[in-house]
Amino acid sequence: MPKIYDNIETKLIEGLNETLELSSRADFCVGYFNLRGWKEIADRIDTLSGAWLFEGEDDVHRTCRLLVGMQKMPVDILKDHFSGEEEHLPDQAKAVKLKKQLAQEFKDQLTIGTQTDPDEKALRKLSEQLKSKKVVVKLHLRYTLHAKLYLAYSNDKRVPVVGFLGSSNLTFAGLAKQGELNIDVMDQDAATKLAKWFDDRWKDRWCIDITEELIEIIDNSWAANRLIPPFHIYLKIAYHLSREARAGISEFKLPKVFQKELLEFQQKAVLVAAHHLHKRDGVIIGDVVGLGKTITATALAKLFEDDFFLETLIICPKNLVEMWREYVHKYQLRAEVISQSKVQNTLPNLRRYRLVIIDESHNLRNDQGSRYRAIKSYLGENESKVILLSATPYNKSYLDLSSQLRLFISDDKDLGISPEKYIESIGGQTQFDAHHTETFVRSIKAFEKSYFPDDWRELM
Repeated sequence: MPKIYDNIETKLIEGLNETLELSSRADFCVGYFNLRGWKEIADRIDTLSGAWLFEGEDDVHRTCRLLVGMQKMPVDILKDHFSGEEEHLPDQAKAVKLKKQLAQEFKDQLTIGTQTDPDEKALRKLSEQLKSKKVVVKLHLRYTLHAKLYLAYSNDKRVPVVGFLGSSNLTFAGLAKQGELNIDVMDQDAATKLAKWFDDRWKDRWCIDITEELIEIIDNSWAANRLIPPFHIYLKIAYHLSREARAGISEFKLPKVFQKELLEFQQKAVLVAAHHLHKRDGVIIGDVVGLGKTITATALAKLFEDDFFLETLIICPKNLVEMWREYVHKYQLRAEVISQSKVQNTLPNLRRYRLVIIDESHNLRNDQGSRYRAIKSYLGENESKVILLSATPYNKSYLDLSSQLRLFISDDKDLGISPEKYIESIGGQTQFDAHHTETFVRSIKAFEKSYFPDDWRELM
């Protein structure tokens, strides 16, 4: 009678490892293979001797053959099904493309989740097994193959082949965690037929070797068995921290009229600010007095006028109105200038401006004031992008910052980060959720709970 492995009463990994302990080699055919799932069987694969029953030089000294069948993601399979098009065999170019796609998928696997010592050890062992040809991995391309078959071979004359057939992929979840349905195949007629079925697909013309690609992925990842110079780590951190700045510099082009007028640091500021403004609908230019916030904002507005046909509304203190009008005239900006003191009466009847510059934005740190409410209402109704200018955005408390940010960030917007220092101080996210039931942990409202400078630096 076959034995059932459902990962509830009996785990497949236990039956597979017990069988491999008495075996000399193995063949695995799975739909999906997770590199970290290899740690469940890595040590057992090391104990296999590697004697082969099949003839042919290509199979000599191979201990474990792994055939991966799902070169398409589930959503792509579904699209193909409803497209009505017949499947065709891949040509060489298609095969190379699929090979690269799968390599990228394996590479992405290593960027997900916590990097643990057991994972690192298992990945290094897999790399060694691949380099020594103890393990060979192929990708099945003739058609999408979703089979899950594990075969173990031994010198036992009575039961030379043992199979496990069912639903488990070669992943940690498939082997041990999530509910599955597998059975062992001890009947030798059936087991031998399964072995031939595997061998036929392994030797198929459109079954391509991806062993070298996997070695390269592991050896270039965090699991690589080599020391990384501290300077390289520093460069990588600098690279990632400057991601948005680099995106802005490459994504936008400074208007010609400003290319000679702005200093180099001001030009870079405009391009970086453009990236933030385009991505987040708002940006704060917080340079100290004398570094050119006004001309930087003017260049930014001109860029969005040229690229996105946006007209600009400038809201500033009364004593700066004439200065701003001169800038509007000098740089031929399609803009209107109004005083902050007149916003309550002017904004309700003003036409739509999709871009709004607010100079001396720290004057709006009180979100209960009538001027603040009038401006926020106008911005919301017209879906306007916002450029805030202030040499002193922070005056008395961190709420000064959040009040200004709230002009273009809604209370329920997912900021992608949370006030980690504050959450840690109250005992973790469980405590945060318990005490702030109506506050989303990655919202501006969550940051308003925090009095830790590190949280606000991270947000800004």
